[in-house]
Amino acid sequence: MAKTSAKRSTAKEPVTRDYTIHLHKHMQKISFKKRAPRAVRVVRQFAAKCMTTKDVRIDTKLNKFLWSNGVRNVPRRVRIRLSRKRNEDEDAKEKMFTLVQHVPVESFKGLQTETVRDE
Repeated sequence: MAKTSAKRSTAKEPVTRDYTIHLHKHMQKISFKKRAPRAVRVVRQFAAKCMTTKDVRIDTKLNKFLWSNGVRNVPRRVRIRLSRKRNEDEDAKEKMFTLVQHVPVESFKGLQTETVRDE
């Protein structure tokens, strides 16, 4: 039998990480009028996959950044901060939710995934 992984039990603790998403590769063969909505959907799917939560909330500043060049010209890359937090609502379906925020950077060169200290 395989060992039970202890990693699963710690997967639902609050944590904050910075990621870079390469949006350009997701925009191939997407018609112009669907590009910015698709970018928002890609960010939402990425956050759900990385943080293993179904409840993903996108910050308004990130949404503005994705739509900043219009519906057609989505930024090629975006640096985001994913924060898995406890849901304060008692009658919520999910115990945790993910907040996705925009992190403005000058250049994407040499950036890696980083865990941010919560204070």
